[in-house]
Amino acid sequence: MKFKLLLLLFFGFAQGALAQATYSGNVLDWSDKNYLEGVFVQVIGKESSDSTNVRGYFSVIAAKGDTLKLSYPGFFDQKLVLGEERYLQLQIQDQARLLPTFEVKSEPYSFRFIDGKLVVVNPEEERIKGNSSGITAGYLDSPNATGGVAIAGVLSSLTKRARQERQYQKKLEWEARREGYYAVVESDSVRRNLMVKHQLGRKDWDYLIIRFNEGASSHEFLDWSSSRVYATLNEFIAREKRWIP
Repeated sequence: MKFKLLLLLFFGFAQGALAQATYSGNVLDWSDKNYLEGVFVQVIGKESSDSTNVRGYFSVIAAKGDTLKLSYPGFFDQKLVLGEERYLQLQIQDQARLLPTFEVKSEPYSFRFIDGKLVVVNPEEERIKGNSSGITAGYLDSPNATGGVAIAGVLSSLTKRARQERQYQKKLEWEARREGYYAVVESDSVRRNLMVKHQLGRKDWDYLIIRFNEGASSHEFLDWSSSRVYATLNEFIAREKRWIP
């Protein structure tokens, strides 16, 4: 009877351990789609947590059904219930963008409080204010008399938004082409294995990864498979570790 009880406890623990998995991804600013560094990512009720790096990347250990919480100064906290998807592209919103907008006029300048900042109002804004809801076009004054066309209103706003969306899409495509690189360099198991194999400390590892990336500026590991990246990194460390300062 005691043996059966121990066996049930063992399988129960094993199933709980197997349910754990690595959830990773990137955190972006909702407004401009730029990566956010320093966002605190934690699994509520568990010890697993991480802070995003310069590319907004994070990695935590969790299970399906756990709740992920994102915290960043000046931004709204965000919670997400984890599902089957292991790679997450998350966005959080700046609190300042929901602050009220008001304007203070005091000759000869006017000031406007918008998005949490106090800015000087451009006098030209008043001139085109009546046209802000439509589209206006006209020639620009130019010191070299070449001229040009100025467009204001809805069209310019839509054009800017479309440009930002294209830039964001290009960034996603670039990230996808480097999937093999990320699978190796951002893997904890790969890092531990190579550190043990080459007898490296964490500072030595970080130094070599920086050198590894510097040497890849011509190709940026675009369209490389994870096996190719791993083999190249392994050879690089074996060759370069003797030059560690």
